[in-house]
Parts: sequence; structure tokens; C-alpha cells
Amino acid sequence: MKKLLVLFLVLTLGAGYAFAQQNDYDYTTESIWGINKNSSSGLIGGFIFRFSRSVKPNHYRTIGFELINVKHPAESRVVSRTGNYFIVGKTNHLFAIRGQYGRDIVIFKKAPQQGVQITASGSVGPSFGLEAPYYIEYQQFVREPYDPAKHQIEGITGSGFIFQGLFQSKVVLGLNIRAALSFEFGTFKSNVSGFEIGALLDAYSRKIQMVPEADNYAVWPTIYITLFYGSRK
Repeated sequence: MKKLLVLFLVLTLGAGYAFAQQNDYDYTTESIWGINKNSSSGLIGGFIFRFSRSVKPNHYRTIGFELINVKHPAESRVVSRTGNYFIVGKTNHLFAIRGQYGRDIVIFKKAPQQGVQITASGSVGPSFGLEAPYYIEYQQFVREPYDPAKHQIEGITGSGFIFQGLFQSKVVLGLNIRAALSFEFGTFKSNVSGFEIGALLDAYSRKIQMVPEADNYAVWPTIYITLFYGSRK
């Protein structure tokens, strides 16, 4: 997995520099937001925002922000006796807040109102991992952080509310690096819509304790796809 990730990063960034076109650009700024799905998430991984400004023809400086809910690969969702779902053995969530600074390089430029634009992008930046306690509903009366020494599986009747425990999070510092290709299909020059596929690596200062009985990790490589929409001027 790690070798494939490194290969993807090298090929993507190399392709951007090798094939970038030198045509003048019609816009100087771009703002996009998107919904992310990745190999370490559920149906929706999280949300992204990115702002780009032209530095020279077909080259853009980017500043990005991501909020992603990361799942442990050993997580297993089961149904309780009351029909509600909970995750067996999970003690903490991981919410990744990422800041990103990087470059976009246009490989193939589309016409103002037709065609496909292909862009290679890369970024690095800080990651803030929020290690938030995983709440369960116990015996249908109490919602509290799951403790394997205290709670019996048979007594768990569901999980807590979404984002419950967020304000009890421990912050774990880290770094992230991203490489991607985006495909933009916008029909109007001032609008942006399309998707991005890429690879991202989060590396934290310590292991994130999510499922105590499984291997826990400080380094999280992921492959992702993001559907995005935005505007440009």
C-alpha cells in the first residue's frame, strides 16, 4: 500500500510538470468546495474547501481546508437487541482537520464552455487529529464513552449522538501530503464542477487509539475521490 502511494505521488506530480501547457488563462482566482469519499471513511468521508490564485499561466497557488471523519479498518458495525447500531470495541473517533498549501498545474485546458479540463495538484500542510471518545447507549438509560473494562457487549443498546464527545477530544498534531488529478466539466466559464481522484498521507506524532484490540496507527495512507463545485473569476 505504501509503495503504491509513493508511486502515485511521484507520477502525478511528475505528469503535472512534464505536460503543463503554456497558454494564457482566462481567470485568476478559483474557489471550490466538495464532498469527499475515501478508503478510510464511510459513505461520506467529509468536506473540503480550496482557494486558488494564478501565479503564472496554467500555474496556481492553492490554500485548502479539509474536515474528514476517519474510520479504523477493524471497525465492525452490529445491531443491538433494540435494533440500533453500534461499533464493537471502538473507544475513539478520529476527526482529521487538515490545512493545505500547494500548487495546481493545468495539464489539459478546455474551451470556455465545453470539453474537459485536467489539472494535477499537490499540497502539504498541518493535520490536527481530534481523538474524540466514542459514546454508546448502555442499558437504554445512559450514554457514556465506551470502556471495554466496564461495558458488556450484551448491555450496549446503541451509539451516542453524532459528534457527541467532540469537545472532550485530545488533539494530536501531524502533517499531511496530497497528490491528485482533477477533471472539470463545467459548462460555463465562471462555474467549476467535476471530480478529483488522488492519494493522501496523514502522519501523526503518535498512534491514534481507536480500537484497542486491533493495531492502531500513526500513519494513515488513503485513496480518495472528491466531487466538487465552485466558481472562478
